Amino acid sequence: MNKFKYYFILIIACLSLFSCSKDDNSIETEPLRDFGEQFEKDKETIEEYLDTYTFVHTNAPGETRDQDVVFSKITDPVNQRSIMSYLNSDTFPKLIKKTVELHEITYELYYLVLREGTGDSPCNVDEVLASYKGDYLYYTVAKPAVPATATDPEIPAVPSELLASQFEKLTYPEDFFDLSNVVVGWSEVFPEFKTGDNPTEAGDGTLRYNNFGAGVMFLPSGLAYYNRGQGSIPSYSPLVFSFKLYAIKRSDSDNDGIPSYLEDLNGDGYLRAVATTNNPLEDSDEDGIPNYLDIDDDGDGYVTKFEITKPAGINSGLSKYFPFDPVEDNPFTVINETETKGIPAFAATGEPDYTSPGRLRLHLDKDHHTAKP
Repeated sequence: MNKFKYYFILIIACLSLFSCSKDDNSIETEPLRDFGEQFEKDKETIEEYLDTYTFVHTNAPGETRDQDVVFSKITDPVNQRSIMSYLNSDTFPKLIKKTVELHEITYELYYLVLREGTGDSPCNVDEVLASYKGDYLYYTVAKPAVPATATDPEIPAVPSELLASQFEKLTYPEDFFDLSNVVVGWSEVFPEFKTGDNPTEAGDGTLRYNNFGAGVMFLPSGLAYYNRGQGSIPSYSPLVFSFKLYAIKRSDSDNDGIPSYLEDLNGDGYLRAVATTNNPLEDSDEDGIPNYLDIDDDGDGYVTKFEITKPAGINSGLSKYFPFDPVEDNPFTVINETETKGIPAFAATGEPDYTSPGRLRLHLDKDHHTAKP
């Protein structure tokens, strides 16, 4: 009898498990939406937001709230300017629209420049130290009118409304963000801004930044998380990031001794692994690998890191590699970074050229890989 009960319970459990498995397998998932169609929806949402919302931003140098920005729905069209009204303004704040080629379509991306910054700009594969606040855009559900009854008055219809919901905020960043490992929109917008002055100590152990770049980016979902969602962010959500750019850390994507931003041959701040209409592949040896990912930039069989190594006897500077160009000492550090010579150009006789801006540096000169000054 006990054995019968045991086997009976086991059979029932197996049947239940099989039934659950069948139910799980029958769950349907939404097919991936067409990128072009979704972008048109996101564009409509973003442009409605830009047309119907206004903002106030704070200019308070030296304070944490410096360049804070707050958005609100326009309630007084006569006295409140829309975000869109700042498009291509002659002064800051200025709203700018750029195009991004991705997913075989051309995206339009809006970003608002509150302050450009006074320092250096990152390239799209560098790391940035930035504070930010993120919101996603969504529509409330419209409610139809409820007719009056003998006891209750009519309840008017409630139209759908475009709102923004905050999903994350970081005021005091401690770590750098790698622009090649975040949403695409960040890597497209941050190179348009600059850092500020060298930081100073605030007296409480923290650093204070001034004159940093600050702005807001309005991202269609295809340049954000698209169908994946993230935490509380629904899938296919357009995102709004307000941010402040405090510092940058240069990356060397192929570890060849040359920072990636110096392998940006046209100097536009963008390095592409795949060519686009606006950004042809920056590939010196035309092997299909862009310089910033190529360990042998000129394709001569000698790796770039070898070609920029300083020969014995040249001890200027801290590194055993030549910098791209001569480097002056940074007076704000305790060490002397002076480098009197940059990567040289080939010289058949006499002293190589270490300094001319337009020289053909050894690592890009496939015919003279053996020349070591």
